[in-house]
Amino acid sequence: MHIAEGYLPAVHAAAWTLGAAPFVADGIRQLNARVSADRSERYLLAAAAAFAFALSALKLPSVAGSSSHPTGVALGSLLFGPRIMSVIGLLVLLFQALLLAHGGLTTLGANAFSMAIAGPWMSWLLNRLSTRLGSGPAAFIAASGGDLFTYLVTALQLAIAFPATDGGVPAAAARFVGIFGVTQIPLALLEGGLTVFVLRSLKAQPQEAAA
Repeated sequence: MHIAEGYLPAVHAAAWTLGAAPFVADGIRQLNARVSADRSERYLLAAAAAFAFALSALKLPSVAGSSSHPTGVALGSLLFGPRIMSVIGLLVLLFQALLLAHGGLTTLGANAFSMAIAGPWMSWLLNRLSTRLGSGPAAFIAASGGDLFTYLVTALQLAIAFPATDGGVPAAAARFVGIFGVTQIPLALLEGGLTVFVLRSLKAQPQEAAA
């Protein structure tokens, strides 16, 4: 779930924006260096952005009037690393806020922190930790885990902003996780499978061209 426009208190929205800014600034430097070294990678970068845009725009109804969706950020993280994916993810969220009213400008920093930073870094880490299982299983674990971690961070963001009267932030976080988990767990598994399929398709293309 992208946190909607105006939903977070101004102080919280500003704090998450400041927290996301260093990651995005570092990602811009990394992106510029990579594109300067090989301009042909612009097409693959655009494909990774389109993949994330399409998947994360698929809002599916969840319980209590909320919604869930895949994130699509693991693909770019595995192809280019989480630093560059912070920029791609931010651009995806910006266009969704402007074109689809999905998320918002005031909550852009918070949504970027969860989906463009936390999720991609978790996907990258899980992929590194599970490489001995093979590229396919590692990518599946990375994409599924990154998707779920994005929602855990979102639940924490909401819980910090709106702690429960009885139990505070931990109780509120548990409530938000329970709401999202009903639909997000199967979506995360589906995203893992789709990410593996796309990665294998990309690897097969050079071989087909050579044949």
